[in-house]
Amino acid sequence: MDLPDGLVTLLRKSSPCFVTTLMPDGSPQMTQTWVDTDGEHVIINTVQGNQKVRNVERDPRVAVGVSDPSNPSRYYAVRGRVVSVTTEGGAKHIEALAQRYLGGPYPWYGGRDQVRVLLTINVDKIHEMG
Repeated sequence: MDLPDGLVTLLRKSSPCFVTTLMPDGSPQMTQTWVDTDGEHVIINTVQGNQKVRNVERDPRVAVGVSDPSNPSRYYAVRGRVVSVTTEGGAKHIEALAQRYLGGPYPWYGGRDQVRVLLTINVDKIHEMG
């Protein structure tokens, strides 16, 4: 599914984002996160071993909510599947996201020994509001 231009624009800004994965019992687990895109997929950068990584390795279905930072009532709700889980380029990518979201280098909240993981999401359904 092609991503609409409005969604791509939000994914390339410092937009608030929430990603929902499924726990082993099927219950939802939601996390606020930074978000990005390659123009075709939604990309989430996270830490190896985090619950959302364990969840998508077991069940790749996810939901992502991205809102416009200047108008939170305008948002996109996306459903899809994680099609790639990789550490390649993760550390470099988090530095680029930090420039976007913080205006400076990534502070490495959990320490520099963290292994960064890129989750690439193929979008199946998009709902736009606002």
